[in-house]
Amino acid sequence: MYLLNIQSSPRRSRSASIAVADAFVDAYCQISPDIIVDTLNVWEENLPEFDQEAIGAKYKGINQEAMNEVEQNVWDRIQELVARFKRADRIVIGVPMWNFAYPYKLKQLIDLVAQRNLLFTYDGREYGPLLKTPRALLILTRGGAFAEDLPTPPSRFDHQRGYLEFWLPLVGVQEVKTLVVETTSWRGEEKGKNSVEQGKATARKLAAHF
Repeated sequence: MYLLNIQSSPRRSRSASIAVADAFVDAYCQISPDIIVDTLNVWEENLPEFDQEAIGAKYKGINQEAMNEVEQNVWDRIQELVARFKRADRIVIGVPMWNFAYPYKLKQLIDLVAQRNLLFTYDGREYGPLLKTPRALLILTRGGAFAEDLPTPPSRFDHQRGYLEFWLPLVGVQEVKTLVVETTSWRGEEKGKNSVEQGKATARKLAAHF
């Protein structure tokens, strides 16, 4: 069994999202020792830019047209990334909140792999998923707290959760579980540490039924 562990924070050992995801992955591997973990950190992966060559490769790939050398190299790299998604039996994505949404490098990965006829189909009327991944876990960390009775109601401020919970089923993840860990920094260091530790404890419990 393959588990794709996507890290979208550049903070490494100082990252709350990576810490909570690591707690989950460690617990899951203890339960299922045969799991092979494929860790993809979007900041360390040297993702190709989704530039003119990548867009050209995208449309030529869809239309099965010949590519130049630069386009072919980008397309080959995109297919390598897509293969990691297709191989995964489970997906874990740790996502810190940046400007009330998600890091741009995570969106770069999504823009690269979410190609027609690679992760989804479109016949002019409907979209169809091409992944057959039973389950994914989203670990969403936020420096502050979000509630409708606070000055930061999620109906206005949370642009992190909705898109990712939409995108994963679109490409074929059958069940998405979401763990939200809040107040990781805005209420002081001690409160932040406690929030992360509570997040880790919850993540370990989730591993038993993933």
